Amino acid sequence: MGRRNIYLNTVPIDEATAVYKEAVLKVMSRKAEWVRTEESLGRITASAVHAKYCSPLYNAAAMDGIAVISAHTAMASEASPQVLRQGEDYLVVDTGDPVRMPYDAVIMAEDVLEAEEDSVKIISPAPAWQHVRPVGEDIVAGEMLLAGNAKIRPIDIGVLLSGGIVKIEVVKKPEIGIIPTGTEIIEADEEPGEGDIIESNSRMFAAMTESGGGVPRRYATVPDDYEKIKEAVLTAVRENDIVIVNAGSSAGTEDYTVHILRELGEVLVHGVAIKPGKPVILSVVEGKPVIGLPGYPVSAYIDFENFVRPVMDLYSGEMKSRRNEMEAVLSKRLVSSLKHKEYVRVKVGKVDGRFVASPLARGAGAAMSLVRADGFCIIDKNSEGYEAGETVRVELFRDMEEISHTVVAVGSHDLILDILADRMPLAHPGMYLSSTHVGSMAGLMALKRRETHLAPTHLLDEETGVYNISYLKRLFTDRKLVLVKGVKRIQGIIVKKGNPLGIKGISDLTRVNYVNRQRGAGTRVFLDYKLKEAGIDSAEIDGYDKEASTHMAVAALVRNGDADAGMGIYSAARAMDLDFLPVGEEEYDFAIEKKNLDLPEVQAFIEVLKSSWFKEKAEAAGGYGLSRAGEIVEV
Repeated sequence: MGRRNIYLNTVPIDEATAVYKEAVLKVMSRKAEWVRTEESLGRITASAVHAKYCSPLYNAAAMDGIAVISAHTAMASEASPQVLRQGEDYLVVDTGDPVRMPYDAVIMAEDVLEAEEDSVKIISPAPAWQHVRPVGEDIVAGEMLLAGNAKIRPIDIGVLLSGGIVKIEVVKKPEIGIIPTGTEIIEADEEPGEGDIIESNSRMFAAMTESGGGVPRRYATVPDDYEKIKEAVLTAVRENDIVIVNAGSSAGTEDYTVHILRELGEVLVHGVAIKPGKPVILSVVEGKPVIGLPGYPVSAYIDFENFVRPVMDLYSGEMKSRRNEMEAVLSKRLVSSLKHKEYVRVKVGKVDGRFVASPLARGAGAAMSLVRADGFCIIDKNSEGYEAGETVRVELFRDMEEISHTVVAVGSHDLILDILADRMPLAHPGMYLSSTHVGSMAGLMALKRRETHLAPTHLLDEETGVYNISYLKRLFTDRKLVLVKGVKRIQGIIVKKGNPLGIKGISDLTRVNYVNRQRGAGTRVFLDYKLKEAGIDSAEIDGYDKEASTHMAVAALVRNGDADAGMGIYSAARAMDLDFLPVGEEEYDFAIEKKNLDLPEVQAFIEVLKSSWFKEKAEAAGGYGLSRAGEIVEV
């Protein structure tokens, strides 16, 4: 007679899930494989993927027309049209053609007057970089194209190939061994007799496995024999990543599963306070999760969803979509033509209990904005658009659950945001970091409008020499804020390899072609402070008004020869293999409302920021001080 299994207690489902997840994380080992990029649709990235090349690869004409030297057009006006000579002042270009120095702007064909064989007339000046897509406008070599644990979509494949990625390392789909048990079980194509039960659960599990991103391996039904079941479990454990034993998990005299799993490994949970589905077994055998599911189909289905699916997600990173449309409050005015139905790419985050949609770049060539987007805000035909604060309809690319558990960061750019975003869903499955780079001051204004959880900032108070604090006190008189300390980082001048122009410091910027950061960026504030300190007028710097939106974009322009120097961080110079002249150390922190500190996603972000893993990655990138990372400072 078999041993009867007695339930002493049933464990609450949340507790059972947490206990089992912790146990699985200790023993699990994700497998990876390389696939061709064009064959990677739907797969999960094994690690962050960085661009090999810039896109565009060169400065490219954005319009059909003529490439000109902007300085040669400065005197043009309607009253005094200017004549340009072909080969001296301009070259004919089509959209996509290279625009090489000294040509630095494009005039559209329809704006060219009285074209003759070798000359044209123009009636307005062309500012530098007009209608030119600069190298790296869309993708910068070294930029993170996709974070680890990202599901690859059709647009991602296009961007990956544009960035030079022809093969990609993806998470190998977890293999799930499925063992049906029971002497009374027969196959569906057999003729049933009295007492027979047609086996169907394992086929359901196989389908659920495939829909969840796994590879099912179904074994032949094993009769209720202790040694035979034990042998089948050992075989399945050695051939798969996860094993399901179906039936035999309850309290009958022939329900051997729990005794076998205790003999072979560790049973963490037997019996969960869920109805139906109580007799579930959560165990680990030889470093593999082995889950005993009850025989009743509804119980088996519920337990698969509650216990097998989350374990599969840990192995595969797969997160299933539940809905694809939502309403959100628009953070910025959107104006549109009455002629078209427009799809505007947006980032979506849940801040202060409401979903906020922030528009991204609308240019037809900005493919990365589609990769970064969470969905489309749709502006219907015959609509002029929407005002900031209006509720709009958004078609989602991402799961609503993902968006609800995403930390939104709007503000200053730094490479550590990519490192943190890469780690978040690995250390905390189902939680994500989304960042939009608009500069420190614009980030603080987004925080003031409650459109972001975090505002990355590095704003220097010129009077006190202290970073960030005075700005928060001045802008947020009605709210309690804290500063989550980030990193100390070295700001300096990024120059070409070998520093061919012999640039030594700030004073040398008056004799070179410079590229600046956008207004409100902390780096620009830092430069202005240093210029003032050195007694230099910004008007003396050629290129002071030429703006780039990220440190990597600055580095790309310098490497390509479109600028001799630009202010940025050491890690960007290192990533682009450029030389770097340190100018000073600054503090890059995260402003946040104190009431949001207890959000689970924010706590997960701070935990990653404080982790030894992050510190190792940041140190490897170079140029960071990490002694206070994650520290909370009251403002």
